[in-house]
Amino acid sequence: MVILETDRLVIRRFREDDWKDLFEYLSQEAVVQYEPYGVFSEEDCRKEAVSRSQNEAFWAVCRKNDHKLIGNLYFKQQEPLPFLTWELGYVFNTAYWGQGYAHEACNRMLKHAFEQMGAHRVMARCNPDNTSSWRLMERLSMRRGGHFRKPAFFKKTDDGKPIWHDAYQYSILDEEFAAIEGLNT
Repeated sequence: MVILETDRLVIRRFREDDWKDLFEYLSQEAVVQYEPYGVFSEEDCRKEAVSRSQNEAFWAVCRKNDHKLIGNLYFKQQEPLPFLTWELGYVFNTAYWGQGYAHEACNRMLKHAFEQMGAHRVMARCNPDNTSSWRLMERLSMRRGGHFRKPAFFKKTDDGKPIWHDAYQYSILDEEFAAIEGLNT
């Protein structure tokens, strides 16, 4: 089993007993505001922890000093597989926002993707209103490749009409990451 580490973090697969920490952040409206789901109940999180423990796309992000689960990464290879493109996503507990944890975790996942998995490209998307998310992508040296006009909806109005939203798409290529890593060594 792959476990990734940074100075402050351990990034590992989910376990069924992660549900309490998962509930701590997935029950917050501010956390799920831009996600394709609403707030989770305790029972939802029990089920979600089981589901994520069986899904290789989800990674638990834990502080190294106390093993506290503070967020998660989503990292999944996209079709067609020969194009070697992965999608990166992230969700973190508001108690840990603004402390560099998301950057640290995502950067470590990018390193794993390019150096161990042979990725050619890693992409990520966000709602343009989610300024913190696209600023994180830019701090990761990802470049905005597009502004898509209302390609999707996650929520509906009370009368059932879709609430369409725009999306930014960012990406970074293997050679771009290698050049950045070369500067940092």
